[in-house]
This record gives sequence, C-alpha cells and structure tokens, in this order.
Amino acid sequence: MPRTALRICPLCEATCGLTLTIEGTTVTGARGDREDVFSRGFICPKGAAFGGLDADPDRLRTPLVRRDGRLREATWDEAYEAVAAAIPALVRECGPQSVGVVLGNPNVHTMAGNLYPPLLLKALGTRNFFTASTLDQMPKHVSSGLLFGDPFAIAVPDLDRTDFLLLLGANPVESNGSLCTAPDFPGRLKALRARGGTLVVVDPRRTRTAKLADLHLAPRPGSDALLLAALAHTLLAERLAAPGALAERTEGLGELAEALARFTPEAVAPACDLTAAEIRDLARALAAAPTAAVYGRIGSCTVEYGTLASWLIDVLNILTGNLDRPGGALFPLPAAGPRPRPAGPGKGFALGRWLSRVSGHPEAKSELPIAALAEEIETPGEGRIRALVAIAANPVLSAPDGRRLDAALAGLDFMVSIDPYLNETSRHAHVVLPPPPPSQSAHHDFAFNGFAIRNQVRYSRPAVPLEADRLDECEIHARLVLAVSGRYGSAAPSAVDEMVIHGVLAKETADPRSPLHGQDPQRLAGLLTGDDGPERRLDLMLRLGPYGDRFGLGGAPGAGPGAAEDAPASGAAAEGLSLDRLLAHPHGIDLGPLRPRLPEVLRTRSGRIELLPDPITAELPRLRAALADRPATLVLVGRRHLRSNNSWLHNVPALTGGSNRCTLQVHPEDAGRLGLTEGGMARITADGGSLEVPVEVTDTVRTGVVSLPHGWGHDRDGARLSVASAAPGVNVNQLLDGSLLDPLSGTAVLNGFPVELTPLP
Repeated sequence: MPRTALRICPLCEATCGLTLTIEGTTVTGARGDREDVFSRGFICPKGAAFGGLDADPDRLRTPLVRRDGRLREATWDEAYEAVAAAIPALVRECGPQSVGVVLGNPNVHTMAGNLYPPLLLKALGTRNFFTASTLDQMPKHVSSGLLFGDPFAIAVPDLDRTDFLLLLGANPVESNGSLCTAPDFPGRLKALRARGGTLVVVDPRRTRTAKLADLHLAPRPGSDALLLAALAHTLLAERLAAPGALAERTEGLGELAEALARFTPEAVAPACDLTAAEIRDLARALAAAPTAAVYGRIGSCTVEYGTLASWLIDVLNILTGNLDRPGGALFPLPAAGPRPRPAGPGKGFALGRWLSRVSGHPEAKSELPIAALAEEIETPGEGRIRALVAIAANPVLSAPDGRRLDAALAGLDFMVSIDPYLNETSRHAHVVLPPPPPSQSAHHDFAFNGFAIRNQVRYSRPAVPLEADRLDECEIHARLVLAVSGRYGSAAPSAVDEMVIHGVLAKETADPRSPLHGQDPQRLAGLLTGDDGPERRLDLMLRLGPYGDRFGLGGAPGAGPGAAEDAPASGAAAEGLSLDRLLAHPHGIDLGPLRPRLPEVLRTRSGRIELLPDPITAELPRLRAALADRPATLVLVGRRHLRSNNSWLHNVPALTGGSNRCTLQVHPEDAGRLGLTEGGMARITADGGSLEVPVEVTDTVRTGVVSLPHGWGHDRDGARLSVASAAPGVNVNQLLDGSLLDPLSGTAVLNGFPVELTPLP
C-alpha cells in the first residue's frame, strides 16, 4: 500500500513543504504540503519532479576509487583509506595550502553541507577556499559586512506587507527567489498588486516577473549601480530622503550627498539607456510609497560593480526609512541561528586579510574567487594547490573558462569529490563519495531560514530508510573530516559531532552572559535528544537559539535586545524550542512575521550603520569613470529557467525540454541587422573564446542584448549523465577568461560583458 511522508524540498531556495507518495522505498509522487506553516501547499515543477531526481539511475550507489587511471567501484573503507593515505601526507610534505576546498551551490540545500565544511577547513588548515558565492551572491555579503559589520546580516523585502517593491536583476517567478526565501513568490507578487501595491521590475529582459509589473524598465545590462546611485542622488537633491530613526544609528549620512554628487539622472541616463525623467519619476515614487523595499539579485551581483549595486540597494532602503521596518526590508531571526547579543560595538568586517598566491586577489568572507582556482592549481611554486576536496561542486561548468579548469583538474596529485553524479568536475576525482538520494536524508534549512520572509522552523526526518549499502550524508562528511586529519580508523564518525557539541557547551557554560553559565557541560550534553550526532547538534542549536528552551535554565524565548517583539506570544515556541518540540509539529512551527532588529544586528566597530566605509569610498571613483565609457554594441546576460537550478537538474527528464533549452535569445532588430534567423546557428565570441549555439529570435530581450542560460555544456567524455548529455547545450562561461571580477567581492562578471555574433550556415 502506498504511504505518504513529509519532506522539505531541497531543490531551490523557496524551501517548500512536500507530501511524498511512497510505494515500498520508491517516491512515486510529490505534491505541496497544504499544512506546511510556510509554503501552504505551494509547489513548483522542480518539487513535483522530486521522485525523478531521487530515483535517477545515473546516481552513484557506491564509492569510486581511481586505480590504474580508471575510476572503479570500491568499499567505503577503501575509499576513505585512499583519502587518509594521500591528503595528510601531502599536508605534511607541502603544507596546508597545498590542499584546496571548493563548495558548490547544493551544499546549502543539505544539512551535511551546512554542518561539516567548517570542520573540514579547520582540520586542513588551508586558506585556499572557494565556493559558488563568488559566482553569485558574494557582493551582498561584502556590502552587508561593510554596512552592518556582519556579512550574513542581509535584510530581505517584507513581501507580504510592503506597498512598493523595486526588483533589480531578479526573476523570482522563475527562480523562486534568492537571498529571499519565500514559497510562492509569484503569488506574493500578485497579492502585492491586489492590495493596491506597486511592483517595479528593472531587467533587460521582459521576464515572467516583468510581465507582472506595474512598471518594467529595461536598462543596459551592468548599469544597475549607476541607476541606483542616480536614484539616491535624486532623493538627496530633492530632499525626499527621510531615514527617520535610522539617522541616529547611521554614520556617513551627511557625506553621502557629496559622494554621489556626480550621479545625476542626466549624467547616468545615457549609460543606462533610460531617460532622466524615468529615473526621477522612479525615485519620487519610491519616496512617496507608505512602505517600500528595494531588492536586487544575481543580475545586479554578477556585474562589474556588483558590490556597489548591493550597497546602494541598502542605501536606498535607509534613505527612505524602510530598512528594519515592517513593509520595508527586515532582518530574519532563524530558530537555529545565534541568539541576539546586546547591541554595541563589534569586531567589524575586514576585506583582504590574505591574498591569493598567484594574482593577489583579496579574500572576502574567508573565500578566494573561484575564477582563480585554475591558476592556483597550474602555477608552480610554494603553496600550489596539489589536492582538491570538491563537495557538490561542478566549477568546470559554473566557473569562467571551464576548459582551463578542466585541464588543471586533470593535473592534480589527488582529488576527492562528494557528489551523487560523475559529472564534468567529479570525473577528475581519485575518490568519489556518493551521498544517498534526498528521500533518505533528513532536512533542516540552516542557511535559507536566515533569509526567510517569515520566521518559522521545520525539520523532516528521512522519508525512506537508508539503504544497507549506503552511508548517511552527514556520516560521509564526518568520515572525511577524520580522514583528512589523520584520525580515520581511530575515532568513530560520531566523535566529530560530539566534539562540536562539547565545544559549544564549554563556551556557553564559561560565558557570564549565557543562561548556561556555571552549568556542567557534560550534564547538558546528556540532556540532548536525537537519533544521531546531526540531530543532537540541531537540538543544541534550537535550545540555544533565539527561541530555545535554554535547557530550562532561564532566559525566555527571544531573550536579548528586542525580546518582547521577537518572542512568539503563544504556541509551541512560546515554551521554548527543542528538537522534541519541533518533531511534535511535523508541518513546522510558525514564529511570526519579521520584526525590527536594529541595533542588535550591528557588529561594526562603531556599533552603528557605517554608510560610507573606506572600501566603498575607494571604489566610487571607478564607478564615476564609467559615466564616460562607450557602451558595447552587444552584451550578454544569463537567464533563469523555472525547471532548472544551475547545472545539477539537467539529468531529470521531467525538468528538460520545453522552455528549458540552451538557446541564444536575440531581439528581432539585432537578428535582422546581423543576418540571424529563428532556429539558425550563430557563433558567439567574447574574450574567453567562442561557442556555436542555436538562435531564438524574441522581443522579450531588449535590443543590444543577447541571453544565454547558465549551467549547460554536458558534452565531456567520462561524465555519466545520460539525459543531460543527450541535449548538452553549450557552456556560456567558456566565453569568459576569468579576468573580469568585481574587485571588492572577487565575484566573476557573468552578466553585461561584450560579445560578437556571426551567423553560421
């Protein structure tokens, strides 16, 4: 008989609740969980295809170890013994910098990917750390770090209460949102308009999101920072700025007008390809709205001035008084996050504490640009990366100049990959450790609850029992930590989790500010519940978090600054959260709407919002110089597909075909000028190389702009992706040589770069 089980969807940032239909151990269907406290039954095509991903026959079932140049099936012990024999010896011989770590996007969609990589990095002692963040959201982390002192203090739009929403470079109808966790984003945008609100979309493409808008502006790609600077200039010049109570908590307001003096609407309009009147009207509408939120995503981050654009988004929210205000942009308070600390000066945020070895790229948030990974492997000398640990990462497709990185990976002394597939990157590994399908894994969203538009907490245990020949994904990671630290075979994987638990409790019981001060950490550890180490760690985080029960030792849920506002008034969380209490609520626990959290979130050295930090001030002259740049005739932007997520869902038949195709979208006027035809082929060329791609003629993209989606190019020998390789597409990032980066964040410029097109017979 079929049965049902609940599971939080791990396939995008919306984190929708699913109800799975299961026959035996096979997921045969997925629908939205109508009782889920956050998603209320919403589901997208990715969630509906959960079973297809879960049962993909190309998923690896057993570890692979390279022998005699070929990857062959091996036992788990054989795989870890190979890691334990190679990496500790290399570190002893060549030092910790000889090992690099690269994390891909799927890491933030799993419990293991959130809990264990920090322990891996600590065990290795390496600074050669790369993630997908420098292909995506790192500018937002950097701007938030500089403004608020914490790179994770990212304010999200209060979608359900705002009167005016300005979206830049975002297509949440198809992406489901990013750095803004919001199930049913399309429905929330429609509700905004239904209650009389205004939606403005700024995007060079007429996306499905733009089609919902009251106003769609299609500026020249890459001009987001200039447009935002002109909006801020207009607010200041016309005395429309009204920061209200934020003025007392902000440094640099008085100097901002001078810093932005050159960015008048008239000066910016030619570079943006908008009129000065359009810019002024938008600024005035933003200022006049009862509440408003400005939100930008990947299109405003993966451009030459991504950090400045991210900074200016918060500048506008501050100038209009909408930061930290209901209906504006607010800071979430996740249940498994740190509990609020007293307001006051903090450590602040620093950039460039160390530099990459070859090109001297500054670190940001302890990460180096992933665009620099190939040169760090190729270039001889002390500190060269000779071994790589890749976790759920496919940088051969996602990073610039994949051919160069492909060749560099082939020259590594050793590589270990945690990945369910033999893909374009993991095919180079000496050891591949495959995690089980998502139905066999527990799930809690550590990362995305920090960007959620409503405070809530949910947890789902595995829907299907773990197969006998598999390891739980958390155990795979824990064993890897032991193997690279030379402890494999001498300690149980559970020792990794217990080490973390006892370390946290030792710190808490020694902290005079903690409700656990003076308690016995061993006794407290004995009170934790859970079936395994990861559940015990989750229990600890919930108990010590902002809504936690503090082991019954005092400090009401939500204790700390703003406690009266943050604490739920009634219900399960009012008694204090723990794993047991969460398990008793399988559809989750609603913790209430977002509430103001300033000044508690501030960790700057001044204890205030630092509106004009030195790195931003030093970067503004470069933006001013861009006013005189002559725009390229033709530039490229990416695009999102509703049934895709980067490179890792192209092997699921239900998620391919239809509109999810790798085509080059060209405006009819440009197609006519260049001699391109619908369905014909074109060669597209940029600094990194050229590609041959089918043409799709459409007026949904503006003139002077072409669009090619990201994550394709599944045509390399050795990968085992039967569905993806049947319609491989081309890798858009091969058009880039990796030299063009946003200097503050190290983020690769993936949008708005010049290209040339020629028709092919």
